[in-house]
Amino acid sequence: MLIDIWPLRALCVRSPRLELRLPSDEELAAVAEVAARGVHPPGARPFLTPWTDRPPVERARHVVQQHWSRLGSWSPEAWALDLIVFFEGQPVGIQEVRAENFGIRREIVSGSWLGVDHQGQGLGTEMRVALLHLAFVELGAAFARSASFTDNHASLAVSRKLGYEPDGLSRDVLDGRVVESQYLRLSRQVWNSQKHLPVTVSGLADCAAFFGIDDHATASDPARAL
Repeated sequence: MLIDIWPLRALCVRSPRLELRLPSDEELAAVAEVAARGVHPPGARPFLTPWTDRPPVERARHVVQQHWSRLGSWSPEAWALDLIVFFEGQPVGIQEVRAENFGIRREIVSGSWLGVDHQGQGLGTEMRVALLHLAFVELGAAFARSASFTDNHASLAVSRKLGYEPDGLSRDVLDGRVVESQYLRLSRQVWNSQKHLPVTVSGLADCAAFFGIDDHATASDPARAL
């Protein structure tokens, strides 16, 4: 069975309102259609990568191709996981997590998007909490990083709420002008000092090697992981 060869198919992260997991082909098409309908208001540009500037069908195709590409190039030394976010049984966005040499560095980077119809309900915060639980509690991460344009106030507000701290700035060129991004970092110590929504993770037992860690027991015990 495919799940025996690719156990990441069984990985599922659940919070009170959300489920994060890999999709079926039909579910991948459905979340691509969510992207095609829009992930931010017209005229906005919250991402450095210009994929949301494309026509709807190309936005959908980008979501599908990136999902396949990341799974196809997966290695324990460099991996990126696009978890589809389900709300009331329907896909509403993607929560990504990626890392390089995670077994040594114990550091992840996250990013996400939500369809415009599902914004303003606190889902962005909840999906990040679910992801951070997976990273800190289950995989034994030491740090989580994120980045947002300095004028992306909604994304920065989520990060501040969860205890991220400023970690420098970058200056890039977007459409012929300079844009600044705020880098942010959250430590496991700060995460553990806070109270969070309840999150459960299933299907991780056979996936540890995929993330570059020795076994699930080590991943679940951060004190042993470092």
